Amino acid sequence: MSSVIASARFSVLDRSRTREGHSGPEALRDTVRLAREVERLGYHRFWVSEHHGVPGVAGSAPTVLAAAVAGATRTIRVGTGGVMLPNHRPLVVAEQFGVLESLFPGRVDMGLGRSVGFTDGVRRALGRDKGDAEDFAAQLEELLGWFRGTSPTGVHARPAEGLTVPPFVLAMGEGAAIAARAGLPMVIGDLRDRDRMRRGIDRYRELFRPSQWASEPYVVISGTVAVAGTPEEARRLLVPEAWSMAYSRTHGTFPPLPPAERVEALAMTAKERDLYESGLAGQLAGTEEEVAHGLEAVLKDTGAQEVLVTTSTHDREALLDSYRRLAVVAGLDGSAPRR
Repeated sequence: MSSVIASARFSVLDRSRTREGHSGPEALRDTVRLAREVERLGYHRFWVSEHHGVPGVAGSAPTVLAAAVAGATRTIRVGTGGVMLPNHRPLVVAEQFGVLESLFPGRVDMGLGRSVGFTDGVRRALGRDKGDAEDFAAQLEELLGWFRGTSPTGVHARPAEGLTVPPFVLAMGEGAAIAARAGLPMVIGDLRDRDRMRRGIDRYRELFRPSQWASEPYVVISGTVAVAGTPEEARRLLVPEAWSMAYSRTHGTFPPLPPAERVEALAMTAKERDLYESGLAGQLAGTEEEVAHGLEAVLKDTGAQEVLVTTSTHDREALLDSYRRLAVVAGLDGSAPRR
């Protein structure tokens, strides 16, 4: 195994994607089950996401789901990838993570993003608009202030104040500069657009200011990684998500994940086909040897300390097998055969 791969941490983000023929509640239970499995395999963190009003995603309350995951596991770090800070009052977010850290001390991460909803309708329902994302830096500073007890309001966040919950910034666009100036670890994707990712990382390192949260830059690269016995099997893992993304771009709604065999039998318009093929291209997918080669290249290219794997597919058994195979590639403790 490459020393570059051996020195990196490997973590998992599960978006609680709903699947055709399965319910939203089942998707949430699938997320908790997957967390148990990846803990056993030796992954470092398990994160959940925040989406509102999306037919294809059941995870709408990430701190609630994180509590369920933490309660079902014992050692793996648990967090959010992320809580979309413009959707919430910073005090409430601080209180929620203060409760999580109090219940599961030393295991909780606070991943934070600046998105304000998938559609205009969702933003209206949340009482937010696109402009709220522009206040992210100030919202972030207010949130961290609740943990330090520095709010000028005279109010104290209970039980958050005085606790240490590691914050991470999900960086898209301006997020890299915001993470750097705040002195926070950064999560950046996706693996398909390597040039954009590298530019964001370079900007982050250039602007980074040490803080109480991080003395030096810490980079987590995120994206799809699919590992299977053959390149064709690995590619089929990508098919449901690629089609759902193409459908959302042409129909304006993000649907549940279809089975790969149904997608492969579909007649697509030229635009749908282009978007679908684009979704399959450039992903880190293949056999163990192929993925190891790709991982070594991207880790050398970016100097990242951690890989956050965000793969979604219809076949949950194939997904778990991919994570098992990746654990072997990464040399994780739990991937060794048990006696």
